[in-house]
Amino acid sequence: MINGVLNVYKEKSWTSHDAVAKIRHLTGQKRIGHTGTLDPAAEGVLPVCLGKATRASEKLMSGQKIYRCTLLLGIVTDTEDMTGTILRRASQDEMSRVTPERIEQAVQKFTGPIDQIPPMYSAVRVGGRRLYTMARAGVEVERKPRRITVSDIRILFAEMPRISLEIVCSRGTYIRTICADIGRVLGCGGCMESLLRTRSGMFTLDGSLRISRIAAYIESGRLNDILIKTDELYPDDPKVFIPAEYSRLLQNGAPMPRLSADDPDNGTVRVYDEKGVFAGIYEYSDGFYRPIQFYYDHDESE
Repeated sequence: MINGVLNVYKEKSWTSHDAVAKIRHLTGQKRIGHTGTLDPAAEGVLPVCLGKATRASEKLMSGQKIYRCTLLLGIVTDTEDMTGTILRRASQDEMSRVTPERIEQAVQKFTGPIDQIPPMYSAVRVGGRRLYTMARAGVEVERKPRRITVSDIRILFAEMPRISLEIVCSRGTYIRTICADIGRVLGCGGCMESLLRTRSGMFTLDGSLRISRIAAYIESGRLNDILIKTDELYPDDPKVFIPAEYSRLLQNGAPMPRLSADDPDNGTVRVYDEKGVFAGIYEYSDGFYRPIQFYYDHDESE
């Protein structure tokens, strides 16, 4: 079994599921999943977990995200991006009232904790049904706002009617909704024209690879050159090695005693067996390391 994470560059027109399916086909591995959906029109960083690394998906999804997007002012669509049906075009008079000062003021309204209403064309479930399924059937339902956090939003450049933004935000943020809301505040409407995710937690755009390059690594037997190992997902946690006489306890996921004065006596650690096989993330308390995320398989150590 392959255990680790691939930093995939999802290309335009592909769904996130398409990217996962291609990696599944290339690796021949069933246990696989991504850590944060990108719309088909979006591109950029999509971490894909394989094997036991799927147990870390919640940790990876909770990481901070960074996006670059283009907001197109003057056009309102039903999907809040350019893939949808145009509902309204702003008049020349409405557009003439949009000044650089008003753009800056409008953008800054969307920093900090925000209650965001998810768009109808989204995968959020209401009453057990996906919103996009209801939207395609012409049904609009009330959606509860969800708390998100936008840590920073910067205007990279503005060439009317387009504004390029960089947005640092939490999990669950709909960038196209931010674009539509900025357009609404400006009085001319707006929608998202393009979206690029440049960072997802520890995974960056510079380190991402297109499927074609990943395929080349796999075909040449060099997958390990690009695979982020499961324990590398916790770079800030110190390592603790457990001697062979405690192997039975380790295999059963039992608390492990602190055996050396050099081992940390607070916080979380990465625990390994005597052969260096990663067992999991443990937290120290009352003289013992107790598992909080367990990855160990006895077969791996043999």
